[in-house]
Amino acid sequence: MPKPRAWQKMLSGRRLDLLDPTPVDIEIEDIAHGLSFVARWNGQTVGDYAYSVAEHSLLVECLYSRMTPRAQPKWQLAALLHDAPEYVIGDMISPVKTAVGPDYDELDKRLTAAIHIRFGLPATIPVAVKKQIKKADKISAWMEATQIAGFDLAEADRFFGRPDPSLIQGLDIHLRPPLEARHDYIARHHALLGLI
Repeated sequence: MPKPRAWQKMLSGRRLDLLDPTPVDIEIEDIAHGLSFVARWNGQTVGDYAYSVAEHSLLVECLYSRMTPRAQPKWQLAALLHDAPEYVIGDMISPVKTAVGPDYDELDKRLTAAIHIRFGLPATIPVAVKKQIKKADKISAWMEATQIAGFDLAEADRFFGRPDPSLIQGLDIHLRPPLEARHDYIARHHALLGLI
């Protein structure tokens, strides 16, 4: 019996082996393209466009940079790439991740390590940096929940914690075509790489 296929062909022509990903098979254009079409909240958001993981990642990087204004550009890049594996494995809401179990986490960790190495980051980022990125991710989730995903404030506060108003001042969720999010994701990636 033939072994099941565990790789995906990317638009760049690369073949990414999901069970054994290598940095040479990872391109930022593939990541940005995939993430711009992956919907957050399983697509259960208001508006004419889905809120993409690319858009979410841009917001998380912005929030992380506001929270840690002296952050090194490499950690800002880590914040931008925090959900990058979802370009091939999709965005699963937390309840689904729990139901799937540890196999999803292992797949995510292998892809994250390969992505980090591809762009000059350590395979595993320091715990303190990871915690700050996670905090920015939760703030983003609160904003998304209250602005586009139908949560009332009390419900969002209970699940995500209410953020410091100064961190989110002037930031709003904007739903826009996937190609705009893709373009901005690639541009921010290149800008941060240029600072490293």
